[in-house]
Amino acid sequence: MAQPVQSVQDAVDRAAEDAGFSGVVRVDRSGRTELCTAYGLADRAHEVPNTVDTLFATASGAKTLTALVVMALVERGSLALGTTARSLLRDDLPLVADDVTVRHLLSHRSGIGDYLDEAAVDVRDHVLRVPVHQLATTEDYLPVLAGHRTVSPAGERFAYNNAGYVLLAVLAERAADEDYHALVRTLVCEPAGMVDTAFLRSDELPGRAAVGYLSVEGLRTNVLHLPVRGSGDGGVYSTAADVSAFWEALLAGRVVSPASLAEMVRPHSDWPEESRRYGLGLHLQPTGDGIFLEGYDAGVSFASLHWPSSATTCTVISNWSDGAWPVVRVLSDRFAT
Repeated sequence: MAQPVQSVQDAVDRAAEDAGFSGVVRVDRSGRTELCTAYGLADRAHEVPNTVDTLFATASGAKTLTALVVMALVERGSLALGTTARSLLRDDLPLVADDVTVRHLLSHRSGIGDYLDEAAVDVRDHVLRVPVHQLATTEDYLPVLAGHRTVSPAGERFAYNNAGYVLLAVLAERAADEDYHALVRTLVCEPAGMVDTAFLRSDELPGRAAVGYLSVEGLRTNVLHLPVRGSGDGGVYSTAADVSAFWEALLAGRVVSPASLAEMVRPHSDWPEESRRYGLGLHLQPTGDGIFLEGYDAGVSFASLHWPSSATTCTVISNWSDGAWPVVRVLSDRFAT
């Protein structure tokens, strides 16, 4: 006798229990929230539970917001995809090649040296070359970006690069003459209705924010592992509701124009090692129309997947390093088109 098909809620509950998941899972389909459930603790030391309104760090989820800031500035004429980094860097970061453009940086094809070789470190390692408390503004990151030689000619090949997105934040600030964090707020969060999304300082988190933990158990947090305030390559805090609002606004043309979005979701590179493709600031599934955001760092794991053809969005946010991935696999297997 055939077994009954497991509901989405039951499948997620089972995966969350098996993996020790801590965070929030939300599924939206055709404008209706089908599932939104919180699991685990936001603060283990004080046994504060996560709720569906908890603020979570999203690590590299911020890269898409950076890309949208850049595309919005392109639409306003403050930047062009062909603008060279050197034209705005002037004498800063002399090892960045003169022909590296905004498009190269957005597509991870700049060839610049990265401050972090993700393949060579464990996510829980201490990897920053300066004390984390010194990294609060985008310009503060210049010493971290300096001293890394070019790896390959601009445009030659794809190589995921965190430094490139911090550099994009620097370029956006200089082109717009405005703070990067303010640009994210005014150009992305406000038009998208993302009322709870912000670059919070890790040393003054509000009560609604989840603490990030290095492992599935224990009290060791990520406060010494990450910049005190994120920039272009990661560090924004958000809620599951704000991420849902993000997709709705993005696809409705309220953040950038449909033409700009089409360029962002056009495959610019294959990434076979990760079984995906990449556009401009957005991950693309290897086949089909799936688009996604992803973030992974010490104490943070996050993915939000959207399939336009079925109007389905699945968001998983966790406050420990590897917490999200078992639940993401369950949802991806169920909804991938």
